[in-house]
Amino acid sequence: MSSPRLCVLGPSGRMGAALVGAAAEAGLAVTAAVDRADAPSIGAKVGGVTVTAALADALAACDVYIDFTTPGATAAAARAATAARRAAVIGTTGLDADADAAVAALAEVAPVVVAANFSLGVNLLLGLARQAAAALDDGWDAEIVEAHHGRKVDAPSGTALALVAAVEAGRGRAAAHAHGRQGQVGARPRGEIGVHAVRGGDVVGEHTLTLFAAGERVELSHRATDRAIFARGAVRAAAWVVGRAPGRYDMQDVLGLR
Repeated sequence: MSSPRLCVLGPSGRMGAALVGAAAEAGLAVTAAVDRADAPSIGAKVGGVTVTAALADALAACDVYIDFTTPGATAAAARAATAARRAAVIGTTGLDADADAAVAALAEVAPVVVAANFSLGVNLLLGLARQAAAALDDGWDAEIVEAHHGRKVDAPSGTALALVAAVEAGRGRAAAHAHGRQGQVGARPRGEIGVHAVRGGDVVGEHTLTLFAAGERVELSHRATDRAIFARGAVRAAAWVVGRAPGRYDMQDVLGLR
């Protein structure tokens, strides 16, 4: 099969620009780029193509689109892609109910890779977290700390929530979550998963799962220093997803980690 044609959403953003660069690095063609109608990038050239606000036309010119935008934009793109039956790679975090429903509808007619984090290292971390939680019972207290730059608008991060899900999957059951603690919260309940968000500076992304027991603790961490790792992973997912059966996939599937 020939190399897939890519459409990048939000090329004027930091991730959008990184995606265009990662596609060129991988030798894949960006055949369309879409931004909001009032974006200064409209009419400019990125990756050899002219940025447009015409989403339907852009989807018609590609095999798969990559979306790291906002929940509202992701919902609109997914609805347009459903009509076109276009494959997608979605890395937008903080999806609301409307965006979730739109992505679910798209996955019924096209293959869609959805992930909170596209880095190989983070996906290895998620697998290790699941294994550790399965090996250690909920008498080991699970605490997750994530840090990102001060401009990130959602908290906790999608990757932190994926770590919560990995711990729950390892334990085989859902758990109560404590998103930060303040005041007279009482003793820590057995099985609770603590989640804490730190914001500041230009931190690309840091995630640590710590499992505490009497006399010992286990720490699993990943630190990103260059957002290009997320773009490379997304481009790899885009090359993988084209031609797959309709459905919702994640990076564990792309990397063959399950």
